[in-house]
Amino acid sequence: MTRIAVIGAGLIGRAWSIVFARAGFDVALWDNVPAAVPDARAFIAARLPELREAGLLADPPDAVLARVHPAASLAEAVSGAVHVQENGPEDAAAKQALFAELDRAAAPETVLASSTSGIPASAFTEHLPGRARCLVAHPVNPPYLVPLVELCPAPWTDPDAVARTRALMERAGQVAVTVHREVAGFVLNRLQGALLAEAFRLLAAGAISPEDLDATVKHGLGLRWSFMGPLETIDLNAPGGLADYCARYGALYAQMQREMTPMEWGPALVDRLHAARRAALAEADVPARHAWRDRRLMALAAHKTAQPE
Repeated sequence: MTRIAVIGAGLIGRAWSIVFARAGFDVALWDNVPAAVPDARAFIAARLPELREAGLLADPPDAVLARVHPAASLAEAVSGAVHVQENGPEDAAAKQALFAELDRAAAPETVLASSTSGIPASAFTEHLPGRARCLVAHPVNPPYLVPLVELCPAPWTDPDAVARTRALMERAGQVAVTVHREVAGFVLNRLQGALLAEAFRLLAAGAISPEDLDATVKHGLGLRWSFMGPLETIDLNAPGGLADYCARYGALYAQMQREMTPMEWGPALVDRLHAARRAALAEADVPARHAWRDRRLMALAAHKTAQPE
């Protein structure tokens, strides 16, 4: 059985454990806070029946949970693993120390991947003897419901390590994309950042209310984007395809881009938007809304799985 080491049993580590165990892999789960591992297994045990009911779990929940094994130490976790998925603090210095320990403990052929959301692999692997087997494998939270994972190597990462990670992720049911060079935020966060920047700019200008802005995305753009990317979207939105779309609307988009000057998210704007969100969703209701979000994602994932590409 393929053995995966998941290092860090927090929000992302426990989610990765579901991904790999669901795919039939043996998962060794370790955290430097001992109580985190049983807490993570309790979360996994509670979530698996819901996934089974939604049609997103082929095997019985007990069988999947049995594939997630607590490890007594980091060295025990990585012993025999073909892949390590690190989920430590989002701090470059902490990752440097953790990857140095992983590089010493893991077999030379084991790939070392980080779940970091924005720290490039070059920032914490440069001086490692085994730096050629290190890369970023950035998931979307939660990865057992949102399958995309961005693979971003450092300049010295062996292409074989990227290829092996991509093949492993695809075996695990994920959709792997390769970011060919290090860019701040990788690709998903940059795309999200572009939309957020324009959203905040429109809100600051009073062009639309926070509620209507969210409605524009979830009932407009988001419906198409749940099964098509932006390039396919515009390719299908003009009779002559993408080139025709650009010819028809290029001048309009150029005008909009000239208006999209950089803008800081100042405290007054952030406070106003935060207040609008708390007015729409009381703080006490946030955990229930998290559960609602995950159930909706389960339903969407089940629907997409059942549809032909």
